[in-house]
Amino acid sequence: MPVPAAPDPDPRTKPGRIEDYALIGDLLTAALVGKDGSIDWLCLPRFDSPACFAALLGDEDNGRWRIAPADENGPYARRRYRDDTLILETEWETSGGQVLVTDFMPRREGAPSVVRIVEGLSGTVDMRMDLRLRFDYGGVLPWMRSGDGQLTGIAGPESVWLRTPVRPTADGDSHTAVFRVTAGERIPSVLTWNPSHLPAPEEVDAFEALRTTEAYWRGWTDGLTYDGPYREAVARSLITLKALTYEPTGGIVAAPTTSLPEEIGGVRNWDYRFCWLRDAGMTLEALLRSGFTAEADAWRGWLERAVAGRPEDVQIMYGIAGERRLTEWEADWLPGYEGSRPVRIGNAAAAQRQLDVPGEVMDAIHLAIGCGLRPREHLISLQTVFLEHLEQAWTEPDQGLWEMRGAPRHYTHSKVMCWVAFDRAVRLAEEHERPGPVEKWRAVRDRIHREVCDKAFDPERGTFTQSYGSRELDAALLQIPQTGFLPPDDPRVIGTIEAVQRELLTDGLVARYSAGGADSPDGLTGGEGAFLACSFWLADALRMIGREGEARALYERLLALRNDVGLLAEEYDPRAGRQLGNFPQAFTHVPLIRVAYELDRHALHARRGHPKAPPGAKEG
Repeated sequence: MPVPAAPDPDPRTKPGRIEDYALIGDLLTAALVGKDGSIDWLCLPRFDSPACFAALLGDEDNGRWRIAPADENGPYARRRYRDDTLILETEWETSGGQVLVTDFMPRREGAPSVVRIVEGLSGTVDMRMDLRLRFDYGGVLPWMRSGDGQLTGIAGPESVWLRTPVRPTADGDSHTAVFRVTAGERIPSVLTWNPSHLPAPEEVDAFEALRTTEAYWRGWTDGLTYDGPYREAVARSLITLKALTYEPTGGIVAAPTTSLPEEIGGVRNWDYRFCWLRDAGMTLEALLRSGFTAEADAWRGWLERAVAGRPEDVQIMYGIAGERRLTEWEADWLPGYEGSRPVRIGNAAAAQRQLDVPGEVMDAIHLAIGCGLRPREHLISLQTVFLEHLEQAWTEPDQGLWEMRGAPRHYTHSKVMCWVAFDRAVRLAEEHERPGPVEKWRAVRDRIHREVCDKAFDPERGTFTQSYGSRELDAALLQIPQTGFLPPDDPRVIGTIEAVQRELLTDGLVARYSAGGADSPDGLTGGEGAFLACSFWLADALRMIGREGEARALYERLLALRNDVGLLAEEYDPRAGRQLGNFPQAFTHVPLIRVAYELDRHALHARRGHPKAPPGAKEG
């Protein structure tokens, strides 16, 4: 007789795989809902606020809200988004019948809320609710009280109110309820956050909120102009970008999470709940090409406000309202996702020098003007000052696109983006009669071009390298033809693409660079997964050099890596077959959109470097 397995010494429920989660949000914050019906991550009232559910970075004792069939051994759930919306539907089929849980966050008029509706589809199903509130990233246990048909948790400045016909009762440090739902019955639960010093928030009619939320998302996605073979993937990626937008300012966070690891058990765990300037041009392109000029204009407005001031003070990233101080600290009470420590809050990379940023800003200005979104005058004035500063700064080493925490280097991608800054200034002057010292800008542009071609190219291997004098490769070099630095048919471009394929591929997917090696410039131990945005860049680069069959095959393979509701994280581990890094990741979904357009030749307006106004574009 086989010996029974030893019981798990720690019976607490752990988070699911990163790809087991779906996203819901209200355009000011977002939550992650697992396949098991548990909300394991939610920051209130903003993306960058402390989490009140943080089981994602530990276990159930760090805060979660689960609603699922009471039979823990029941069949696995099926889930989907309701058409082109951010309304999540999870359906279970049990021995007693079928049940549907609908999760969403209504657009905010007052306090932020999460709505969960349990609906009986057939038969009778026993359900279980488990609510474990923990404020300040799982570090603060609130005082709980019940009465008047609601459950309230209060700690310091925060309060959360649960209103539901179900009556949860205290069970240790959680509140649980078992209830029965029959066919045709709908049972709502609404969780609302409010400052604790204010009166109770207004009640939310769950069913009316569902109607208005569905109408909003359907109306928004009606604006999508793309109707090619990859429409479903493009639409879901755009909905995800919209969901990661902080609506009051137009800022778009890189991801709604912090410290999801780039290697399970590793230290490459960063807070991505901020807005990076590196995303500016690519995000603008995706929004403009897809017909979302209002969102593009709002993102451009955030960009203009964020970079206002002295050029030497421009940061690589800002808070969702343009905040500059993003102090990094560690939440040492959290064990981290699958033991991946530390858990970091804030991001010290905000203080780094990254010389690609002026190029990203100038590229965004050029694209916006070319598409009819006229920047405000202060940004046009800032352009000249920006470039005066860059005339000297471009010769210095920096930390590079990937925010290396080792010693500064002369990164090739940074130099190419400095070239982009002066190139776009020249083109703005020539194409749109913008004032400025064009001859000086042209001379600096040409000097940068000569130096990069001389110092960053390895003639023996026929490839550009990560930095001057290095033999390391960098997937960011795949963007050289996208920027216009060299044409796609240049042998140096083709050689670089082929070198990336030889040296940076793992099971056909692209690593950013050789992380964790003796010569690695990132200053960190351990490795990481394949970087999904870079894999999309490779598909785009292959298309540009005429290898469209390979490009399409790689693109469709990348689409197949999306989870069951169409979402992608930052990275992927080809050996373990799972997603890694913060989730969902805007920087992954943006090139997904671009490559769909590039492979579908009928809609090529508003390309980076070659803007053409899409229908409906207007001045800002």
